[in-house]
Amino acid sequence: MPSRPQAYYWVQFGLIAIGCAMLEMQKMGTKERVSMPQNFISFRNGYLFVYSLMMAGDWLQGPYVYALYQHYGYSTGDIGKLFIAGFGSSMIFGTVVGSMADKYGRKNAALTYVVTYIASCITKHWSDYGVLMLGRFFGGIATSLLFTAFESWLVSEHFKRGYEAEWLDKTFAKAIFLGNGLVSIVSGLLANYLVTDMSLGPVAPFDAAAVFLAVGGVVILFTWSENKGDGSEHTSVQQGMKQAYDAIRNDKKVFYLGAMQSLFEASMYSFVFLWTPALGPNGEDIPHGMIFATMMVACMVGSSVASRIMSRPDMKVERYMQIVFLASAASLFVPVVVKFFGMGQGVPGGPITFEGKVQMLGFLVFEAMVGVFWPSMMKMRSQYVPEEVRSTVMNFFRIPLNLFVCVILYNVALFPLSAMFAMCTLFLVLAAMLQQRLEVLSTAAGPKFTALGVKA
Repeated sequence: MPSRPQAYYWVQFGLIAIGCAMLEMQKMGTKERVSMPQNFISFRNGYLFVYSLMMAGDWLQGPYVYALYQHYGYSTGDIGKLFIAGFGSSMIFGTVVGSMADKYGRKNAALTYVVTYIASCITKHWSDYGVLMLGRFFGGIATSLLFTAFESWLVSEHFKRGYEAEWLDKTFAKAIFLGNGLVSIVSGLLANYLVTDMSLGPVAPFDAAAVFLAVGGVVILFTWSENKGDGSEHTSVQQGMKQAYDAIRNDKKVFYLGAMQSLFEASMYSFVFLWTPALGPNGEDIPHGMIFATMMVACMVGSSVASRIMSRPDMKVERYMQIVFLASAASLFVPVVVKFFGMGQGVPGGPITFEGKVQMLGFLVFEAMVGVFWPSMMKMRSQYVPEEVRSTVMNFFRIPLNLFVCVILYNVALFPLSAMFAMCTLFLVLAAMLQQRLEVLSTAAGPKFTALGVKA
């Protein structure tokens, strides 16, 4: 039987999980409007299997990154600098690795992701600050590859094989449901089990992540075909970057899309750092893996809702995303409100406070919006961003994204957490304003590029 504090988290987890299950059961009861051939289903399932393994390798680390650094005795300011190392390396190398993926192959980029992330996991066995910094450096490179190479490989391979464009949306939705939903939930529970129930320590989830990454790497090596951005062996990385820059400069829709993504992800990655100290500001004993799993269930709910909305031909992504950004802003403003009315004094090693529970409700709403964001953003990228430079374009916008996050984390020890959340709120409000501009442009002219990167 779980203790009373643990029971609270299980009840919260169960209620949201029931809601998610109901949404998925309703979706399963609805017949597919389009009949899909078996070869496409096999292709899709193969990709989803690999993507799920890659995401498991990422999600297993999430609950205990901050907690591991605390375990090694580092302060909030020191931990902030470690996070900066990850985001900084992603900022510096992100554009280059994206262009190289377009030039030298997305399969090679995916394998590079596996190697660098495993190396990052191995470094967690040392408490030395320099070694941990090196691990964050590798992790930043891996993150850039995770959110560019795999999506670019899928889009290119999908159209190379002659599959219908509308089927791609369904693959995106399933990828988010599995990789950013179901897998993340199981990863959080597994991480909590390894650390709490098996008492293996906070480094155990990183070892498990390395195993999943290795298995996925073997599957990629032996089953994936290679594809490149433009099919030309003579296009240099510099030329690829110039093409991406021209696509951004010449099409305001691509610019707005990238800027929105940067603002939202800046808030999201700041939240990755901020949620642990926000829920346990006085050293309260909180089950990181359990809380993480609950937030991922909320994300899965958002993914299910997004899937239902995107299947409606009368619902434009550009319109409802404004609501997503504003709801996200309101949810991350909750810690600011809590701070204004006075923060409760928790006990080191004690349970989460009432104020912490209120903040957690806001965080669950934010995670639900994250679940809507990912498939919706994937769909818009497939509409507006040329396929041959997609990886490079996406990583161009990781430069301001990581700059935003680095500024926030560098000053995390100088300002209260509420100020950090207020900054995230501002980013999300700006994203909503840009989304409104994108809707106006898309309504007036439609997408400049098709999914194949050809001008309409």
